[in-house]
Amino acid sequence: MRLVIARCSVDYHGRLNAHLDPAIRLLVHKGDGSLLIHSDSLSYKPLNWMSPPCTLVVEEPEEDAAAAGVVEQWRVTHRKNGDELVVQIYELMHDSTHELGVDPGLVKDGVEADLQRLLAEQVDVIGDELTLVRREYPTAIGPVDLLLRDPAGGTVAVEVKRRGDIDGVEQLTRYLELLGRDPHLAPVTGVFAAQEIKPQAKVLAADRGIRCVTLDYEGMKGTESGAPRLF
Repeated sequence: MRLVIARCSVDYHGRLNAHLDPAIRLLVHKGDGSLLIHSDSLSYKPLNWMSPPCTLVVEEPEEDAAAAGVVEQWRVTHRKNGDELVVQIYELMHDSTHELGVDPGLVKDGVEADLQRLLAEQVDVIGDELTLVRREYPTAIGPVDLLLRDPAGGTVAVEVKRRGDIDGVEQLTRYLELLGRDPHLAPVTGVFAAQEIKPQAKVLAADRGIRCVTLDYEGMKGTESGAPRLF
């Protein structure tokens, strides 16, 4: 990866035309050929970029550009659609190259599978004296995340989300309708469990007779967060 800090202007030509007046910016040229132009703002988002497959060629500036102070010009061309990103460098302040090696990839913590696993081990978060029947209980329209049994012999179907919205409530509603037809499972009640549940989802769940449970993921992992486990 090559990191360059330079005072530069940037022009994009292709599916759209865009221009950045001269300013100090960070240019990131990655091993896959991509070029990203960053300012000291906008968080992770570049001001402009060219995605691979593309080729970067360093050119001598034309006479009028050189007279205006341009010392080096980069032309990055996309090999499929011909789009071009032209960077004119007026002042080079930093230039370094670093070998990063192969990245092992992102390991996510707190995805729905993690929540489901923890909740299966701690069904008391849902309610007292519940027992786990099965994770990923199969139905004709897809698996129910958790199927629990209550002390009275009834069944509790639990849909687990990181962020709960009305689509998740609708999904659980369909499961409940299907499971309720099975005399071995009836009566079946539903629980919508998520780290965050949108107000519209809570309203819809209440209308469908579905109970909402807000999950404290850090607390379930054994890390004290101070957040309440139930909503």
